[in-house]
Amino acid sequence: MNLPNKLTLLRIIMIPFFLLVLYLNVPYANYWALAIFVVASLTDMLDGKIARKYHLVTDFGKFADPLADKMLVTAAMLWFVEIGQMPGWALLIVIVREFAVSGLRMIASDKGRVIAAAWSGKIKTASTMVCIVLMFLEIPPMLNTACVAVIVVTTIWSGVEYFVKNRDVLTSM
Repeated sequence: MNLPNKLTLLRIIMIPFFLLVLYLNVPYANYWALAIFVVASLTDMLDGKIARKYHLVTDFGKFADPLADKMLVTAAMLWFVEIGQMPGWALLIVIVREFAVSGLRMIASDKGRVIAAAWSGKIKTASTMVCIVLMFLEIPPMLNTACVAVIVVTTIWSGVEYFVKNRDVLTSM
């Protein structure tokens, strides 16, 4: 297993520890969870750079890397929903978008086409990660609401863009 794949696997392994810290309510749980979240997020950036630079892209990485990202972000947002810091409908929008885009990619793949990550998807991911970090820092309610709004708006925008740019995948069904 190459280094990028090991980093992806490490990110997946970190998720239960991230949640365990929160649920066991250890002293400074938010900050420990934030540290784990940041380290896990950094492994995502690092594994991608290494894989591209050294041409270490693998089928495992193509599958597991985006899955690990979705698992990490969903875990954080589930926590925010549970503690009342994020409404459930906002998380539902994020999850529905992820399933829809993944489904679109599967249909395209069956037709021999690869749908690469769009710029809006990268903006969505980056802004979501920043907002999650801010939300762990126990920001004022207005800023928390703004973070939830940013997450929802960028999620919808990127999801719509994927479907508009690749509508031919669905029309040829």
